[in-house]
Amino acid sequence: MGNPNVGKSVFFSRITGVKVIASNYPGTTVGFTKGSMRLGEEEVEVIDVPGTYTLEPTSKAEEVASQMLQDGDLVIDIVDATNLERNLYLTQELLERQIPVIVALNIWDDTKHKGISIDVAKLEERLGVPVLPTVAVTGQGIKELVDRIPEATSPALPQRTRDERWAAVGEIIEHVQTITHHHHTWLERLQDASIKPMTGLPIAAVVLAASFFVIRFIGEGLIGYVMEPLFENLWAPLMMKLSVALGSSGFWHDMLIGNLFNGEIDFFQSMGVLTTGLFIPLGAVLPYILSFYLILGLLEDVGYLPRLAVLLDNLMHRMGLHGYAIIPTMLGLGCCVPAIMATRILESKRERFIAATLISIAIPCAASQAMIIGLVGAEGMQYVAMVYGTLFVVWLVLGLILNRAVRGFSPELLIEIPPYRRPSWRAVLTKLWMRTYGFLREALPIILLAIFAIGILYNLGVFDAIANFTAPVVSGLFGLPKEGVVAIVVGFLRKDVAIGLLSPLSLSAAQLVVGSVVLTMFLPCIAAFVVLARELGIKGLLMAIGIMLAATIVVGGLLNLVL
Repeated sequence: MGNPNVGKSVFFSRITGVKVIASNYPGTTVGFTKGSMRLGEEEVEVIDVPGTYTLEPTSKAEEVASQMLQDGDLVIDIVDATNLERNLYLTQELLERQIPVIVALNIWDDTKHKGISIDVAKLEERLGVPVLPTVAVTGQGIKELVDRIPEATSPALPQRTRDERWAAVGEIIEHVQTITHHHHTWLERLQDASIKPMTGLPIAAVVLAASFFVIRFIGEGLIGYVMEPLFENLWAPLMMKLSVALGSSGFWHDMLIGNLFNGEIDFFQSMGVLTTGLFIPLGAVLPYILSFYLILGLLEDVGYLPRLAVLLDNLMHRMGLHGYAIIPTMLGLGCCVPAIMATRILESKRERFIAATLISIAIPCAASQAMIIGLVGAEGMQYVAMVYGTLFVVWLVLGLILNRAVRGFSPELLIEIPPYRRPSWRAVLTKLWMRTYGFLREALPIILLAIFAIGILYNLGVFDAIANFTAPVVSGLFGLPKEGVVAIVVGFLRKDVAIGLLSPLSLSAAQLVVGSVVLTMFLPCIAAFVVLARELGIKGLLMAIGIMLAATIVVGGLLNLVL
């Protein structure tokens, strides 16, 4: 246990390795992680609970942390040695519980850089429990702490008031800690600059642009050079043999393999459970999840994300969100699936609904952007700017409307802003594995089931009926040819393919702008749709769909009228 941003996750990965399980606490979206380690001759379970400042909860995460404390045999209390006074309040609360405690005085290496001197022996004497200096990033002190875990004790302090605890903390600090003057380093100056609007916003623009470039480079590289060759060269021949064995037609062929195009499998459009059903989550979505979670983990561990959240908090609050909502929004620029899943970091149900809906409507994924830039950009980059400008205005205006229309509250942004630190690759890769495994475990079975259901609807002619029904809107309101209906329907399966289907229709530049905006705002692709249903529930999903359809019709019609 410990305050947020004290190195708990790095410490946890140090003592448990990568064989861990990430879960949500029952009835919440608040996550915790558990693993195991060797302690003497036995294997013990280790649980990394959500960060908390107090055992008197002020948020859902702190409430879960307090509840989980009841299930433990002892507590490893991770304390930030550079913020000893603030961290020791939680320690005092833990010492009042009837549970053994051992204290890890983490980030010990930073104390000398900040002119902080702590007498560890005196602190251990004052607290009445073992205290060990540690540096989780390098592993310093970890072995010594694990060796002393059997010495963890419970001083059984009497229950005290909040003021009495702070008085005790002040007395401890007075006796064990001294601080001397030190000059600001360039890193500390950068920390200050990245939080002030005048300098912070340009820094944020550079960081986001660089992150987006790297994410897209890694994601597209994995798709083009790893996943597509694997599916086309290894999986496609096996599926063609299965196709022949199934007689190249019939119900099970259509369900498992799907349609053949010129006698070949098209992994984007065949719509079989074993073709499109596997390729969408594994070949098309997984590479972006890997690249996004890698960069996200680095930005988290460096300490930049809390600064970005604070910088954008005022803007996001006007949309019923707080600053941390920018993180799933960023993810959406690569792939909506991890973006919608990332809305779990937001505390209230209202915030998660608004963020997921805005991402689904106004944030184009990287694959869509590639097609928009390639197709619309051929007519001139000013038309690409029109597409992005329209989507940004939709994101902003719709957020303001939802803030007023959706009931509930959005909590204030109360977060710890840690100093910049060198990230631990072990911790970054551990989080990458846990998040990727979580996506595969949660989303893959549902996507396969959804592909199977869509295949049945496709064979029953439901999609053709939808296309015919919506043709008047597509032609009359959006100003697109009737054939554009096909692209809109396909957009439910794959956005970039849908935008690509506009190419042979000989559209004008204005029609391409309208078509790209409409296809982006219309229902998300099947993978995102399935995850959206899981995160929002049926009621929330139906509300989100209604907002998507209404916004698409209004914006598409107005854009066609203006252009």
